[in-house]
Amino acid sequence: MRRAAAGYRGIVFAQVATFAAARALGLPPAVSGKVSYRRHQRMRARDGVVLMTDHYATTAPGAGTVLIRTPYGRGGPVTLLGRIIAERGLHAVIQSCRGTYGSGGRFEPMLHEREDGIDTIDWLRRQPWYNGRLAMFGSSYQGFTQWAAAPYAGDELRAMVLVCTASSARDSTYAGESFSLDTVLTWAELLAAEGQPFLSRQAELKRGQPKLLRGLATTPLDTADTVAVGAAVPFFQEWLREVEPGAAYWADRVFDDSIPEVRAPVAMITGWYDIFLPAQLRDYAALRKAGADPLLTIGPWTHGSPGLLTAWMRDGLTFLCESMGDRPPRSGGVRLHVANAGWREVPSWPPPGRPAEVVLRPDGGLGAQARAGEPSSFFYDPADPTPSVGGAVLAANKAGRMDNRDVEAREDVLVFTGAELEEHVDVVGEVAATIYTGGEPEHFDVFVRLCDVDPRGRSWNVCDGLVRVVPGRFPTDADGVTRVEVPMYPTAYRFRAGHRLRVQVSGGAHPRWARNPGTGEPLGSAVSMQAGRRWVFHDESHPSAVRFMVAAD
Repeated sequence: MRRAAAGYRGIVFAQVATFAAARALGLPPAVSGKVSYRRHQRMRARDGVVLMTDHYATTAPGAGTVLIRTPYGRGGPVTLLGRIIAERGLHAVIQSCRGTYGSGGRFEPMLHEREDGIDTIDWLRRQPWYNGRLAMFGSSYQGFTQWAAAPYAGDELRAMVLVCTASSARDSTYAGESFSLDTVLTWAELLAAEGQPFLSRQAELKRGQPKLLRGLATTPLDTADTVAVGAAVPFFQEWLREVEPGAAYWADRVFDDSIPEVRAPVAMITGWYDIFLPAQLRDYAALRKAGADPLLTIGPWTHGSPGLLTAWMRDGLTFLCESMGDRPPRSGGVRLHVANAGWREVPSWPPPGRPAEVVLRPDGGLGAQARAGEPSSFFYDPADPTPSVGGAVLAANKAGRMDNRDVEAREDVLVFTGAELEEHVDVVGEVAATIYTGGEPEHFDVFVRLCDVDPRGRSWNVCDGLVRVVPGRFPTDADGVTRVEVPMYPTAYRFRAGHRLRVQVSGGAHPRWARNPGTGEPLGSAVSMQAGRRWVFHDESHPSAVRFMVAAD
């Protein structure tokens, strides 16, 4: 009797929780209030490894199946997600990736997701409730698992909802051919912490994660994981070694080559400060080139924004329900949030506009044309690296828009500020910089950031980019001046009248990117530090500038 009463209370609590969540998030209406579930099913992969799988079943007729493969567990909020999906007339199948939360084998990021995903789809085909209509759903790593298996699902795949993710993690890991230290080490610490007791984890978070902070500051980098989590993390060590773009290591861990084979409707949801934004937009472009018409939403979000969760659940589930039903899914299009101006719909990315640029000037200003004058300079010391402020990092409390005045006051940051704007300027689209530079050492980084200076003097980061320069990567003229091209994050941002544009140039942004030791030593083992003075040229022969698109009227 007690067990039955407890079970009844659990069912009632789950129903109340899903109703409250659905109402708070503005989800599409439920079509089936009766949900049953079978947890901890043992699905066996081709090599005999058991993958733990939960099934949330609906009684709705003709119900398709939504597959979520995740390394983050199947309990807590994920249980709620399974019920929410099932209440909307779809079977929900949630599986723990290899080596996580009861699944056998070892977790090796991205390596087994293709085979395990294909084996899971084969397993679904043998289930009596599976009717051949399949969708995939999820964010971040859950998106990698979608891209890994999607080309092999054939016509059964009816929809993909890809949130803050990409088909390839390699380019985001080595953004600008540097190393995304903060994101990678923070993720390694997060995965290691998932097995900790709840109270211990909360205490560590309340203390500000001091071990992680020490790890981010540690040299050499191949000891940072031991400092941050107490033991070497195999994939972290591998990523410090396998840095070359064509490394064989990445061949089975990236899935961008098979994007053109995906024929299912795709919805993409991301944010302007998400760690995977440039890579996800490359996936969008690949789908468009292959003749697809994906739905794209880019909001004012970071990787962990609450607003992103709302959009993911509300818009993502709506897309799933439409795609899995008898009605055709919504056609593509792009919905953008323009900062300081609100939402805007455009037919595709990038939207039409006119090209514009701001040129760096010797007096610390910005203008439409270069002016003669002496180059600017700063001294970069990797032993005291220029700190990163906001931007696209994994941890939500460190990401997004922040006041940059403190970092701009440092002597190792050059600042160029334009005049007050007489009218609004909407910068919408791709952004890039060309920086002419010289100096020592010959191994260095170039970081460029575009900011919005408000009437109170606060400097808010809009978008940025960093590239790692090694001899021969960029052209150098007879005078020793190197022309460095810096791809920056795209943006949709209204610079209001009375505000000013500002451009920062520096030699790094640590720990978002690993510091450049200046010696050319291997990424993981470098310990020597070589400081040096760098010059930024901005004369008529060397017009350093930031280029962008101004939205069409």
